[in-house]
Amino acid sequence: MSEEETIHVADVSEGIGGDATADPGSPVELPVVDVLTGRSFITGKSGSGKSNTASVVIENLLDSGFPVLIVDTDGEYYGLKEEYEILHAGADEECDIVVSPEHAEKLANLALEQNVPIILDVSGYLEEDTANELLLEVVKQLFAKEKRLKKPFLLVVEECHEYIPEGGGMDETGKMLIKVGKRGRKHGLGIVGISQRPADVKKDFITQCDWLCWHRLTWDNDTKVVGRILGSKYASAVEDLGDGEAFLMTDWDESIRRIQFHRKETFDAGATPGLDDFERPELKSVSSDLVGELQSISDEKERRDSEIADLKQELEKKDRRIADLERELEEARDLSDMADQFAQALLGKAEAPYRSGGGRARVGASPPDGDAVADGADGQSVLKSYDEAVAATRGDDDPASEAAPSADGGTEGDAEPAASADGASSDPDAEPADAEPADAEPAAESDPAPPDDVDPVTRDDVAESALRFDDAIELGTREAVIEELRSRIEALPELSRGMLRHYRREGASDPVAAHIDAGGDGDSGHAYSRHRPIRRAGLIRHAGRGHYAYAVPDLVREAYADRLDEAQVREIVRAVETAFVPPAELSYPPDADPAEVGEGAAAVPDDGAAARDGADAAPEETEGVVTEADATDADAEAAAEAGEVAESERAEPPTDGGLSDAARRFAERSER
Repeated sequence: MSEEETIHVADVSEGIGGDATADPGSPVELPVVDVLTGRSFITGKSGSGKSNTASVVIENLLDSGFPVLIVDTDGEYYGLKEEYEILHAGADEECDIVVSPEHAEKLANLALEQNVPIILDVSGYLEEDTANELLLEVVKQLFAKEKRLKKPFLLVVEECHEYIPEGGGMDETGKMLIKVGKRGRKHGLGIVGISQRPADVKKDFITQCDWLCWHRLTWDNDTKVVGRILGSKYASAVEDLGDGEAFLMTDWDESIRRIQFHRKETFDAGATPGLDDFERPELKSVSSDLVGELQSISDEKERRDSEIADLKQELEKKDRRIADLERELEEARDLSDMADQFAQALLGKAEAPYRSGGGRARVGASPPDGDAVADGADGQSVLKSYDEAVAATRGDDDPASEAAPSADGGTEGDAEPAASADGASSDPDAEPADAEPADAEPAAESDPAPPDDVDPVTRDDVAESALRFDDAIELGTREAVIEELRSRIEALPELSRGMLRHYRREGASDPVAAHIDAGGDGDSGHAYSRHRPIRRAGLIRHAGRGHYAYAVPDLVREAYADRLDEAQVREIVRAVETAFVPPAELSYPPDADPAEVGEGAAAVPDDGAAARDGADAAPEETEGVVTEADATDADAEAAAEAGEVAESERAEPPTDGGLSDAARRFAERSER
């Protein structure tokens, strides 16, 4: 391309602002290099001929073999296909190919490397964001490739005020066009902006243009722009310009000329429709190879879109599945909460909180003997949770398992009242103990250590109980409750079971009375040490003022969240009580008069009397004590005198006790 090569686009016109050095009708030619690589602005009101001027320039460039890319916002440039093989790309069916932002790089390659002129028709896109993204990507690709190719190329942008407005609101597309206007010339990329409202176009773009065409303008704001750039005489004269007539201002010859542009030779698709019939001319088609390359991109995009749609559908299925699993998990959590309540009812080794006390003793801890009782407190035992019970089994040496000292120097928790030095109970509401003889030794300052026959609840006991409960809770049956409570009772020392029978008969009593009734002595230290295993097992509960109440029925009710009626509760309780209540007493209410029991009761010896007789005897002297059920058998009585009768030979429970088959089955298994 020669540097002096020009294109003839207009002729000199008469009137104000005309070129005095040229006669009217003299040709006006534009240098091709300055048109292709420069910055220009064509403006005029609707119908003044600005689009015709752009088409005339484009036709002359195409005739000379120079490609361009036209950003068509109104779909009025496709008439160029009447004479030229130009690619019409956009969103309409009338386009040669439907394109999207994915086609941007390929479009830039066709324009710059294969010299294919392109009409980028953005008028058919329903989504403005899609059109802006497509234009942005195409301009980016052109700018990036021109940095390497340095090839003269012209970008024509219709309605440029939509992309580079004078006010705010310019997006990334507008910023990219401004970048091309400022820096594109050095790379060979020129730009032509076309608008009918110069007042709405960013002035930074207009003032940087190398050549400008001012067609007829009538609005005051627009004529004021003409006056600031061309002068006041042109501001008034621009209102009188005819169709296709314009003031041409060029930097290369520093002139302002009044000229008349030629009429375009191709079909004018942008002309205002008239009364004549509209006849669309036959348009040229581009090479099928070009369309095929773009179509492959479209096919690939459709394939990806189809895959994305399939993935979205699969994702929706997975989301629904996740929702179903979350719902099932929530239901499982609800069941777990119910099971946890069940576990708390069965495994909670808890003490009643007192208003003046320090809370609950930990399972496995070693609190001092005695129960600290607040005055007038109606305490109720609080069952510990399953997690707390298991956590308490982690180690006997864990400092956290030790009872914390209270503010007054005592031990925090359910401390049992200890006898003071003068023999009186530390509980102000407790009954005064009998005075010691004058020559008796003073009582020890601390509570006596528990006798060897008291088996403390160890972490292994709790862990074993928890494992047994894990198996039983899966069944969710009454037998699990019966078996658990029976196992607690069977783990008690014999004297402690006797105290539990006392609480069953009396309903509510104090530890000393229960200890005496079970065959023990009246020493409060001994009574509370044998009382502690029952309390820790949750089989009795603090009833206030130093008294405790029988709690097995309450445990059954809490295990089933009060869903059982009283008849069902009694049935389960009676099945549990076979572990420590003589068979003759099971058919009578706990508070029945022994005289009402009759002969069945006579078969049961007075545990208290028997124990009192041998209370001070050595251990070897009490090994032959006869069990309750063995008193009815003469052979057993003789064997008892020799000390050879085992507790495992006690009588079977009666079969007419009103128990269910399941309860009786578990009772029999327990006896075995």
